[in-house]
Amino acid sequence: MKKFSSFLVLSLLMLSSFTAGMEYQRGDVNQDGNVSISDVTCLIDYLLTGTWPDDPVTPPNNYEWVDLGLPSGTLWATCNVGATTPEEFGDYFAWSETVPRDEYTYENYKWWYFDENGNRYISKYNTNNNFGPVDNKTELEPEDDAARVYMGTSWRIPSLEQVVELVNVCVWQWTQRNGVNGHLVTGPNGNTMFLPAAGYRDGSSLEYAGTYGNYWSRSLYSYLPDRAYCLYLDSQYWDSEDFSRYYGHVIRAVRVSQTR
Repeated sequence: MKKFSSFLVLSLLMLSSFTAGMEYQRGDVNQDGNVSISDVTCLIDYLLTGTWPDDPVTPPNNYEWVDLGLPSGTLWATCNVGATTPEEFGDYFAWSETVPRDEYTYENYKWWYFDENGNRYISKYNTNNNFGPVDNKTELEPEDDAARVYMGTSWRIPSLEQVVELVNVCVWQWTQRNGVNGHLVTGPNGNTMFLPAAGYRDGSSLEYAGTYGNYWSRSLYSYLPDRAYCLYLDSQYWDSEDFSRYYGHVIRAVRVSQTR
């Protein structure tokens, strides 16, 4: 009992230091209006799990991946974000957004705003002062990475470098899988993955599905920061391209290694 009391006192002292300067009552970590044993429980849970009670639950990292034998060691998911089979298109996202939309337009894109004259500016991921305040962010931050949000902290949207590696190192073959057009990508070790030609979304329409596909990277096109890089593929061509950030493209996630 004495040990528990000492621990309780120590915990409350830690609670005080954790919450000093905040607007709610000192020590009221769970913000229920009272300082009580429940706040100590909240702290214990945080120390054990790193999660506050109101934090979003991180999805399990049980998504399938394939090792293509790439020099970087990058592992690619076998399905698009939001899909359950390799040939399914999955969900479409504007660049740096984490929720699919019904419509993809200039006006509703998350990080764009307009002045009274209709001039468009960028509020995040901007490298050019002609587009508004510059923050020089050129890679998606974790909270803006749909792959990480949907699939867990081991996953992310591929960088431009990872896209270029996939294009240059692997063998690409236009084919069909269960009636869906796309590319069978074969890595240096002979392992394969299928990338469906999922087209893209503009406004409320799905365009060019089955003809070509665009897969977002997490890298900004710095020269024109209202655009970002993606992996483009069709029956004759596959390479990195840049597209306007408001378009709805699919995502094929990557993870760095089997242990991360």
